[in-house]
Amino acid sequence: MTDTTGVTAYLAPVGYEAELGQELRRAGADRDLRWVHDRLAVVEGPPPAGGVAWALNTWFDVETLPIASIGDAARQLRERQRSWACFAPASGGRAGLIAERLPHVSGRPLALGELAPTSPLGSWTLVDPGLMLAAGRCTSPFPNGEVPLVELREGPPSRAYRKLWEAFVALGRYPGPGDRAVDLGSSPGGWTWLLARLGCPVVAVDKAPLDPAVDALPEVSWLRGSAFGVDPAAVAERLGGVPSWVCCDVACYPERLFGLLERWRSLSPAPAVVCTVKLQGVTDHAVTDRLRALPGARLIHLFHNRHELTLLFAG
Repeated sequence: MTDTTGVTAYLAPVGYEAELGQELRRAGADRDLRWVHDRLAVVEGPPPAGGVAWALNTWFDVETLPIASIGDAARQLRERQRSWACFAPASGGRAGLIAERLPHVSGRPLALGELAPTSPLGSWTLVDPGLMLAAGRCTSPFPNGEVPLVELREGPPSRAYRKLWEAFVALGRYPGPGDRAVDLGSSPGGWTWLLARLGCPVVAVDKAPLDPAVDALPEVSWLRGSAFGVDPAAVAERLGGVPSWVCCDVACYPERLFGLLERWRSLSPAPAVVCTVKLQGVTDHAVTDRLRALPGARLIHLFHNRHELTLLFAG
C-alpha cells in the first residue's frame, strides 16, 4: 500500500462485506485487497468507472499516516481540512480520544425536504495505535455513509418511506406540487404517502389496496393492477399528464425490471426513476452489472436498504 494517492477504501454496509468483496473482484478492483476493521476494504488503485454499489462510502486517495500520539493524530487531520468522521467499530478508546480533539461534525437528522450537506467530510480510522488511514475526499457527505432522517411517526403505514426519502437525498432533489408521480407496487402505501406528503399527485398501482388512511389522501389515486401490466397512458390520463417521477418498490426477480424500466423511461420527457432492486438468495452480480450499465443509471446501496440495491435515473 502506498503512503498517499492511488489507494481506495470501501465501507461495506453491515452484514454485506461478502457482496462488496465479490463486486470488487468482478470489477478487477481487488488488487492487494485487505480488510481493516472488518467492514472497510482497502485496495490499491482507483475505483471502477461505474462506481461500487455495495459500499456505503468510498474513500479516495487514502493516506497511511504514522502517528506519535493522540494529539499528533488530531493535528495531522486538522492540517488537512476541518471536518472528519471516524470509522471505529469499537466505541471509545484511542480513536474516541482523537475524535474529541477534532471539530464537531453535526449528526442532526435531515428534515423532510432537506438536502445533503455540501461541506467536505473526510474519513479516518486507526489501523493500530501508531497508524492511521485518512481520506479527505469521500463519496458520502454523511459520517460512514449513514443518512440520518427525522422519524415521521404519524401517517406512514410502514417504514419503507425512508428508502424513498434517502433516494431523493441521493438524487439531490425532491418531487413537489409541480410534479406528477406513479408508485408501482405501492401497497400498503409508504412510498405513496411520502410522495403525497411532498405535495405530489400520485397514482398508486398495485393489485392489493392501499392503507385506508393513505387511500383517502386527496393527492392519491389507487389503480388496481400489476406493476408490469399497467399502461403508462392510463396513468398519464389519471394524472393529467406524463409522470415526472416513476417510483418502484415492487418485489420481483431483478431480470423483470428491464422491460418495466424501458417502458417508463421511453416516455417523453423521460421521468426521474427510483427503483428498488430486491435480491433473493445469492446476490446476482451479473444482473446488477447489467442494470448499472443502463444509460443514465446509478446503482447504489442506501443506508436504509437491506439485501437490495436502489437504481436511480435523474430524469
